[in-house]
Amino acid sequence: MRSEPLAWPPVSATAASLLEEAADLLVLHRDFAAALEKCEAGCDSLGPGSGPGSSAEVKCSLCVVGIQALAEMNRWREVLSWVLQYYHVPEHLPPKVLELCILLYSKVREPQVMLEVGSSWLRHQPNKSLPEYGALLELYLLHVLLPLGRFEGAEELVRGCDAFDSEQQLAFLGTICESRCQWTQREEMHLAAEEKREAATETILGALSQKLLTMLTLLRRALRSMSSHFYLLPYKKMLLATFLLYLVVVRLDPASPTSLPFIYKLVQLFRQAWAAVFSPIHRRPVQD
Repeated sequence: MRSEPLAWPPVSATAASLLEEAADLLVLHRDFAAALEKCEAGCDSLGPGSGPGSSAEVKCSLCVVGIQALAEMNRWREVLSWVLQYYHVPEHLPPKVLELCILLYSKVREPQVMLEVGSSWLRHQPNKSLPEYGALLELYLLHVLLPLGRFEGAEELVRGCDAFDSEQQLAFLGTICESRCQWTQREEMHLAAEEKREAATETILGALSQKLLTMLTLLRRALRSMSSHFYLLPYKKMLLATFLLYLVVVRLDPASPTSLPFIYKLVQLFRQAWAAVFSPIHRRPVQD
């Protein structure tokens, strides 16, 4: 930008100087943060009402450099809001700035960010007379509408565009139709893959359910066997022995001679109950 001297009016001399400094910082020194600061200072010096002419060109160039600086710092999410703080509404964006925004958000695979902005700009009547209108409509069509599957909106824009002749309209409508077919094929493939994954998941869940049912059946049998096994234990004898032991310890005096026969019988009863409980095989006594 400094190869040719530019004669700027006094109103934009400060902004032009800041533009040159920002370009040098961006390209030569790779100081993107400093370049962005210069661009912001230049746009602020022009004020909100820079109309057509040199001031508008300087402001547009400052925004272009600022967009590039933000992109280099990986702050592309801030680009649209940063630009709109100087142009306020999408309809007033310069064609070059709108083009950079569309290409940037398309490159980072976020075309939906420019969906409403591009539509507002293209439907604004004063913009339709600009020489860049046809190229921007094509850019918006290929990089925003078609990747998002907005085929009806694309056809409506193409048919209502006076910048395209009949051959260009047919060519764009053919491109839209082809993109619609590709979109449908991708949707069908995605649906088939999703159904396949669901079928595989159901098969796995069915196998797990069958295994769980088998484990529960085995657990029920084991619990039933254990319950029948413990049912055979002489609980009444154990409870009686425990109760008698309580009487001996708490109510009787073991040192008294009158309690010795009773203790002897209690010991025998406890031994019999202990042997019955912890024997290898618990069976009911066979009665003759």
